[in-house]
Amino acid sequence: MNHNLPITDIVVLVAYLSGIVGVGLYFSRRNRSADQYVTAGRTFPGWAVGMSMFGSYISSISFLANPGKAFHDNWCAAGFTVATPIGLLIATRWFCDFYRKGGVVSAYDHLEHRFGPWARTYAVVCYLLLQMGRMGMITFLLAKAVVPLLAGGEAPGWLMPAIIIATGALMTGYTLAGGIQAVVWTGVVQACVLIAGPIICVIVLIMGMPGGAPEVFRIAHENGKFGFGPYDASLLHQTFGLVVLNAIIEHMRNWGVDQSYVQRYISAKSDSEARKSIWIAGLMYMPVGFFFFFIGSALFAYYKVQPDLLPATLDVAKDPDAVFPYFITHQLPAGLSGLVIAAIFAASMDTNLNSMATLTLHDVYKRYFRPQAGDRESLRVLYAATLFWGIMCIGFALIMTLKIGPTIDFGWKVGGLLGGGMLGLFLLGLLTRAGNGAAVAGVLVGVLLILWMTLSKMPVWPKAWSGAVSPIHDLAIPVAGTLAVLIVGSIGGAIRGRQSVRSAG
Repeated sequence: MNHNLPITDIVVLVAYLSGIVGVGLYFSRRNRSADQYVTAGRTFPGWAVGMSMFGSYISSISFLANPGKAFHDNWCAAGFTVATPIGLLIATRWFCDFYRKGGVVSAYDHLEHRFGPWARTYAVVCYLLLQMGRMGMITFLLAKAVVPLLAGGEAPGWLMPAIIIATGALMTGYTLAGGIQAVVWTGVVQACVLIAGPIICVIVLIMGMPGGAPEVFRIAHENGKFGFGPYDASLLHQTFGLVVLNAIIEHMRNWGVDQSYVQRYISAKSDSEARKSIWIAGLMYMPVGFFFFFIGSALFAYYKVQPDLLPATLDVAKDPDAVFPYFITHQLPAGLSGLVIAAIFAASMDTNLNSMATLTLHDVYKRYFRPQAGDRESLRVLYAATLFWGIMCIGFALIMTLKIGPTIDFGWKVGGLLGGGMLGLFLLGLLTRAGNGAAVAGVLVGVLLILWMTLSKMPVWPKAWSGAVSPIHDLAIPVAGTLAVLIVGSIGGAIRGRQSVRSAG
């Protein structure tokens, strides 16, 4: 067993991290304008954009939390991966051409033209908070995986915060220096590295399993670790159908209202290359996404027949996310841990800081403070915003060190709280003729519904209101929020339309 980090692993990890920093510094010389910093002059080939977006889908949430979910439960959460083709079709049919024809870099500029300034600002605030939460979770999971590798035995309390701060500083640094070019081209490198890591883990798992692959499949199957159920229609607990519904909403949100994806396919050199990039990202993601769930099932079988390999101090029922990192750091042969840890870094360091800085400039600074800001001033704002959001993401990750339990469940809660209203507002503008007042009513109802479904299950909810706790599973939150905005807004628009007709009559 590896209890200390071998020199070969250190060399691999340092070489990877040095390469990432080098890419950022290399492209820093090309950022001579704000447009170059956020779109690279719209010159990217589709394959590079696609691989970069694929790297965004395979974050450390996928790398570490999904194996933990399969280890603890089954493949039900893989419904997100199953629904991927639906998201790709919608993205290439509607979203891609819509944004590229608009000619603006912000995904939310059109909301102001459709509903007014409040709609644009609401979407921007939700996006910034959502990405801060997402990047915080990713950085936290990375630190959780790296701590046992560095500590060997009992980890000192300062080590995880130190790793979070160092990783966040590294992500902020290369994004700050290289802009969108650093984000895309490091994404290409990261995509290659993060595919190699899990392949190594599966090979070692199967070779180290008494009885090999057939025994892995037998034990995992007998214990329901390859199942996708339950399949009932309940909204009170996690079901495969509910995961798929949530996934459809999330895929639409990713491709339709997520600035980081929109900004990247806007940066492609042609419409056909942009559409190609979306299919490359999705079709690469699907097999790799299933691969991580297989790792969780294989880990269950591996430790089922070799329980002595897990320490008594590791409570797998309470903290299933910790199983895969423990395997990486204790069962992988010397020399391979560094490559797998580099893959985890690759899954964790696809940063959205550039898109967050882009919105801060275009939708906040230029919209409300300095509409006529020149190029040099805009670049300074982009640099300052990248640094600011990098610090905020580090802070959120540090807060997450206080959390216990499956991280993917926490991610669903954060996504539901901030994402449902954004997508509902976008669809309301795209699919209906609802006006400003109807949109306001729809968003208010949707946000209030989301807040109730989220906060009523948290400790902040007053005990006197215990009878008003939402029984609905967290996966239904973005679905319910999106539908509430769309339905209430549509009804309000229809009523307003009838009133206008009567007034005219």
